[in-house]
Amino acid sequence: MLLKVARIITGDGETVIEDGAILMEGAIIVGIGTFEELQKKNPGEQVREYPDGTLMPGFIDMHVHIGSAANVTDLNDFTRAYLAADYAAKAFGKGVTTIRDVGSAKNLCASMVRATQNGTLKLPRIIHTDAAICFTGGHGWQGGVEADGPWQVRAAIRDAVKRGANWIKIMSSHRSDTPEYTQEELNAAVDECHRVNKKVAVHAGTQPSIQMAIDAGFDTIEHGTWLTVDQAKQMKDKGMVWVPTIVAYTFTHQRIVKAMNSSGVSIQESFVQHHAYFRDAAACYHDNFGQLYQAGVEIVTGTDVVYPGREVTPVQAEMKFFVEYGMPVIKAIEAATLTGARTLEMADRFGEIACGKQADLQIVKGNPLKEIAAIDDICEVFYAGESVYRCQE
Repeated sequence: MLLKVARIITGDGETVIEDGAILMEGAIIVGIGTFEELQKKNPGEQVREYPDGTLMPGFIDMHVHIGSAANVTDLNDFTRAYLAADYAAKAFGKGVTTIRDVGSAKNLCASMVRATQNGTLKLPRIIHTDAAICFTGGHGWQGGVEADGPWQVRAAIRDAVKRGANWIKIMSSHRSDTPEYTQEELNAAVDECHRVNKKVAVHAGTQPSIQMAIDAGFDTIEHGTWLTVDQAKQMKDKGMVWVPTIVAYTFTHQRIVKAMNSSGVSIQESFVQHHAYFRDAAACYHDNFGQLYQAGVEIVTGTDVVYPGREVTPVQAEMKFFVEYGMPVIKAIEAATLTGARTLEMADRFGEIACGKQADLQIVKGNPLKEIAAIDDICEVFYAGESVYRCQE
């Protein structure tokens, strides 16, 4: 099948093909170029046309908690799983074809992956850490795995790998400047993960936990809310990737304000109690993101919106913050596609529109390079060459 569009943004951060087209054979892209040249080489091929459409790779959400879709205490495990699967499936409608879950209930994501492999569920690609690892009573302990001391941390990592974790997630801070793990424990976590050939993400939003995470050598730093320019340069030099999750903190701040002013808006009471934290976090991203981007640290999209009634995988909102705060649109698209795939060490398979790669694609109406809001207007989404979402006009 030939997909004909007004333009192709390949995801590499620079290439745009006007009057473009791609040729799909099954799940794979086998041709890319202008429509004229591809049609000449493939006469009689079925054509699907999007006159004002922009073709891009499917987006990658690098920070999701699928299990928190069921953020209600009186549900049993079966109902939680149904709600989590429903949440993941809806991500297709946001142009998201790959999710990295960085902390849900034990075995939930592994079970969902098996269900997609045997055809029971049709969901985006799920890369996961299984349950996150924290110290006793630390951030996320309610659904995570508590482990204290270097050897307990190592044992928890081994257990997660046994259950099928692709990555590991460590929780090192919460909403204060007191680190939750010691440097010895963080060093052990990174050493163990890399020893068994697993990459490792760390929740580190405040100081000094950010610097401790950099010193330990984690592969991705989640949030990094109070990251400094010097630390961003250290991350660049070490090949570490930043997952800022601006949308989570900014939307939470905005929702708290709405909830305080309207009885019809709900928000977790713990969020309201920490309103100053979310307000300051949103301001910090606004003031500092542009400088951190200019420092050269690799940045990817992650959303982490976990309150009840949340929007599913709002990658577009995160990208808009990137652009508003100083990143060019074409680089924001790269952050949501190829940079994520490289971080997952799967760029040979997806994340870019290129011959030989899987046809994880989306077509939006309009030109995002001229108006970023066009990324919201999704016409169709393909996953492995199969149409999994099409707008109803």
